[in-house]
Amino acid sequence: WPYCNAAKRFSSVVMTKTDSSTWNDLQWRRRMETFGDDDRPVLAAGPEGAVDTVCQLGELTDKGRETTLALGERLRHLYVDQLCFMPRIISDADMIYLRATPMPRALDSVQQSFVGMYPSSARTASFPPPTIITRAAADETLFPNEGNCRRFSQLARAFAQRTADRWNDSNDMDHLSSLLSKWMPGGQRVAVDSHPRLSGIMDTVNSTLAHGPKTRLPSAFYDPKGREIIDKIGTEEWFSGYKESQEYRKLGIGALVGDIVTRMVGSTEGGGNDGLLEVAGVDGDLGKGRGGESGIKFAMSGCHDTTLAGVLSSLGAFEGEKWPPYTSHIAVELFKDESMKTKNSFPSEPAPRQSFLGSSRKKTKPASLIMRKPTGELTAEEKAKLRGHYVRLRYNDRPVAIPGCRLPGNHLEGDETFCTLQAFKAIADKFIPRIWTEACVEGLDDPAFPISPEPAGF
Repeated sequence: WPYCNAAKRFSSVVMTKTDSSTWNDLQWRRRMETFGDDDRPVLAAGPEGAVDTVCQLGELTDKGRETTLALGERLRHLYVDQLCFMPRIISDADMIYLRATPMPRALDSVQQSFVGMYPSSARTASFPPPTIITRAAADETLFPNEGNCRRFSQLARAFAQRTADRWNDSNDMDHLSSLLSKWMPGGQRVAVDSHPRLSGIMDTVNSTLAHGPKTRLPSAFYDPKGREIIDKIGTEEWFSGYKESQEYRKLGIGALVGDIVTRMVGSTEGGGNDGLLEVAGVDGDLGKGRGGESGIKFAMSGCHDTTLAGVLSSLGAFEGEKWPPYTSHIAVELFKDESMKTKNSFPSEPAPRQSFLGSSRKKTKPASLIMRKPTGELTAEEKAKLRGHYVRLRYNDRPVAIPGCRLPGNHLEGDETFCTLQAFKAIADKFIPRIWTEACVEGLDDPAFPISPEPAGF
C-alpha cells in the first residue's frame, strides 16, 4: 500500500559520542524489500510503482494520521476554545497523561492527536519532550491481551467457537459464501473460523474502503447486505463475552477500567495518584510537574477498536452498536457539582482528563488509600469524598448511558448519562481484578461460560 508518506521522513535518536554525552537525530527514509519471482530481493511497490511510501502491515497510514490529527483539533476546540478548561498555550505537558500500546500505530495515533490538540504554535519555544507511558507486551492492559493472559485466551476462543457454531451453517453465511468463496483459498466456504477468518475479511474490507481505489477489492466484498452480516457476526464473536461474563470483563478489560477509576478517584483526592507521579518531573525525577503542575487535567491513550468496544460492552453501553469505525474514541469525563460549596444546582463544565480512554479532574486534597479499594470496603468518610462527582461517557462525541447508572440515586437528576462517581466505581469494581496477572492463570479448568446470566453495566 503506497499510503505511508511518513516512510520518507523517519527520525531516530542516535548517540554521537561514546561517553553518552551527546545525542542527535538521524533522519532517514525506509524502503520495503520482499521476494521476487525467482526468490531474489526486490523492492515492494505500490500499484503505480511507488517505493518510498509503502506501508508496513498495520502501520498508521496517511489517512489515519489525517483523522487522528483532526481528532486532536476537535479536542482542542472543545476543551480549550469552548470550555476554556485546558490552557491555550502550554510550556510543558506534565498536566497531560499520555499512553500508548506497543503497537506502533497506537503511538503514532496518540502523537498525532496530541499535536492536533497542541500544535507547535500552542507550545512555547522551551517546551520539553512530553512523557508518553508505554508497557512491555506482557504487562499491557490497554487492549484485551490474549497473548499474555492464559485464562482470557481460553475464554476468547470459547466465545469465538460458539459464534462459529451458531453462524457457520446459517443462511447469512450462505450469502457471504455465494459472494466471496471464489476469492477464498481453494474456493472454500466463508466461515467465522475459515482461513482467512471472517474477522480478517472484515478488517481488509474496512481498510480498503478507507483508502484509494487502486487498492480496492472486487466489488462483491462491498455488498451492503454482506457487510452488514460480517459486522454483525464479527461484533458478536469479539464482544459478546464482555456483555455476558463477569470473568471475561475482568480479564479482558477490567485492569484498564481499574486504572481509569483509580485515576479519577485520585484526581478527587490529590496526592499525585491521578497519574502525575508517572509523567511529571525533570529527567531522573518524579512528582511535581516541570511547570509546577500538581495534578493531571487531561489524559489521552492510543489504543484499539477492541479496547473501545471492550470498555463500552463491559459497562453495558454498546448495545446495538456496530464495530467501532476508524479513529473512534471514548471520552470519560469527570465533573464536580460545585453546588456542594456554592449552592449551584448543576455541575460545572467537565474537568476531564479526556481521551480515547480516560478522564479526570484534579482537586488538591490530602491523599488517601481509596485507590482500587472496592466500594463495599469503603468507610463512610471515604464514600463522602466521592459525593458530588459525576462521570459521563461519550462515544464518538455522543453521550452514552450505563444501565446501572439509570437507577434512582445513581445519576444527576434529569440526565441519566451523568453517573455518580460512587455508582460508576461500584459498577466497575465488580470486574476490576485485584491482581490481573494472577487472575490470568486461575480457573484454567473451569467452564468458559457463566452458569447464570451476568449482564454488564450493573
